[in-house]
Amino acid sequence: MDKRVDSPVDNIVDLGLVNYVQHPSNPLYIVYRFVDPERAASFEEELKAQSIWFEKDTEMKRKKEYTIYGIHKNDFKYTDKINFKVEGKHKKPLIPFKGFRYFIVVLGLGSLTIAIIGYCKQQERLTLYNDQGVLIKDKKNPE
Repeated sequence: MDKRVDSPVDNIVDLGLVNYVQHPSNPLYIVYRFVDPERAASFEEELKAQSIWFEKDTEMKRKKEYTIYGIHKNDFKYTDKINFKVEGKHKKPLIPFKGFRYFIVVLGLGSLTIAIIGYCKQQERLTLYNDQGVLIKDKKNPE
């Protein structure tokens, strides 16, 4: 459970990989931050539904308003699951067009099928040769 998060909320280089950090002044708390108000509202609903105590605030950083939640680190295991659930609920698909998504799946399955067929054909050819690479059976001239 001891996930170390060393950067403060207002880190200049924010790669956006996670939306939580250790509280800058109290290491017993984890701070979750949300730019999207809908995600923040969903997160808060889930916290209330599971009776997890939290502190809520808003903060302006670099022209963005963050909704931040302070949660005790003992609840991190539960809030991490809630966080994933909220992100999954509000995430956008990687490929937004349904037709193109199916095209990519069909193309991948077609490539896989061709690769399997090629492997099987090669195994048939390998049975015609011995370990030294000498032709044992000739399909064209069976003797």
